[in-house]
Amino acid sequence: MQRKQTRNLAITALFVAIFLLQTFVPNIGYIRILPALPAITTAPLTVAIYSLLMGPRAGAIFGLFWGGLRLWLAITQPGDMVSLMLFRNPIIAVLPSVLAGLFSGMIGQAFAQKSSRIKELSYIGAGAIASLTNTIMVILLTSIIFIPNSTQLIGYLGNFGRNIPLIEVLFLALGLNGLVEMIFTAIVTPIVVSPLLKVLHRLS
Repeated sequence: MQRKQTRNLAITALFVAIFLLQTFVPNIGYIRILPALPAITTAPLTVAIYSLLMGPRAGAIFGLFWGGLRLWLAITQPGDMVSLMLFRNPIIAVLPSVLAGLFSGMIGQAFAQKSSRIKELSYIGAGAIASLTNTIMVILLTSIIFIPNSTQLIGYLGNFGRNIPLIEVLFLALGLNGLVEMIFTAIVTPIVVSPLLKVLHRLS
């Protein structure tokens, strides 16, 4: 039991260190394509991998860590006005991150006893869900919370007509980022998770 706890603590420390590198080293965790829009983030990949290794509860806690860092960055050193407006709101910064870790961990847990082929597919799904959950929840929460300030936010998102609903603008402006993140996370997650789980199984 103590050996397992030590192993889990070491894994968590390693992933925290990786996440800090993603957060603070340029072009590792946040890759900026368009200057005016939020950067494409590889954070859902790290959250998905950790959640598959450690389970949904630990994944949700790790997602909380991600959300806290995202909130702190938006307040102290935002990369663009959209990130400043969106992620300095604790709900938008934290809730999607927590749910991304929770849902991907739940998928891994649900298929843990299945065949190798099905588990591989579940890792792809978990990666995609982690990324999609983050993107869709950010868009939905923003469309609700920013109703009074929608005109100002739409102005930062691009050249859109005044009569276009905020949620539609958000999907148009942030959808490409979300699609790239989802494809990347879905592809890389099983490549990393499968060998890591085999190593952990040998050590247990």
